[in-house]
Amino acid sequence: MAVETEKQRWQRNFADLLQELRVAQTGVQILFAFLLTLPFSNGFPKTTEFQKDTYVVALLAAAAATALIISPVAFHRALFRQGRKPELVRYAHSMATGGLAFMLISMVSSVLLITDFILPRPVAFVLSGLTGVWFLTFWAALPFSRRNWADGEDDEDDEAVPDRDASPRS
Repeated sequence: MAVETEKQRWQRNFADLLQELRVAQTGVQILFAFLLTLPFSNGFPKTTEFQKDTYVVALLAAAAATALIISPVAFHRALFRQGRKPELVRYAHSMATGGLAFMLISMVSSVLLITDFILPRPVAFVLSGLTGVWFLTFWAALPFSRRNWADGEDDEDDEAVPDRDASPRS
């Protein structure tokens, strides 16, 4: 089996990250589109000030998530063919993480908006809190708890962002 060069590893890490961003991008775009059309629906004028404020939080968080998740494309265009793949992978990793955080805020705010519209507010808060915990469980707690589990294989090469102190080999 051939040994992967440092350059190949950075290229693979970037390709892996782009695949992850494609999944996240689809979800945030659907949510953002829904939120953009919501004020034009018949029931929206019946919302309370709290619901309108919650809507604004959800909308702005979806916009921020969209910007962050798409930003690696613009960064790649700016650095194209400059041999700066390590910098690009690190930047894209940070932007993807930030995008997921804003997507979480937007999702929980959207759940709060809708549940508050149809259920009593205390129930809406509980359901929104449970939604946040649910997302955090699968997006943060489980993945981070898995990082230290040993499965007998060397998973070091499968990390999306290699060690920042690693010097590139020629």
